[in-house]
Amino acid sequence: HEREHDREISELVTKHEEEMEKLRAELNKEQQHLLDEVQQQMAATHRAEIEQIQLQSQTLHNLELEALRLSLNNMHTSQLELTQSNLRKEKETALVELREMLNDKRAQEIAILQSRHQLDWEKFKEQCLKEKEDL
Repeated sequence: HEREHDREISELVTKHEEEMEKLRAELNKEQQHLLDEVQQQMAATHRAEIEQIQLQSQTLHNLELEALRLSLNNMHTSQLELTQSNLRKEKETALVELREMLNDKRAQEIAILQSRHQLDWEKFKEQCLKEKEDL
């Protein structure tokens, strides 16, 4: 019974780890997808602003273009950092929730296994007493 109980606990731990790894992979994939979308949107915005600037006069062109590039770089960097920070927080929150859920599930399964073990033990004890009385 103890070996079977240990095996079942080991299987639960393995299953828990596999589920955690799968969720980490999914979260990483989703984070990369969102980052790619933000980069594409920022690149499109960047191209549109550069085309508009090229229509302005030649004397102001170089200064304004440089100012916009610096501004866009800062904006892109800020947006990427903010997006990464938000995604990281969401990922951590999801992982904490998942961990709690899996821990609760594991605790329930352990309780069930312990009650089964106790029931089997009681049956075994009764059987031993019966056999002892029969002898």
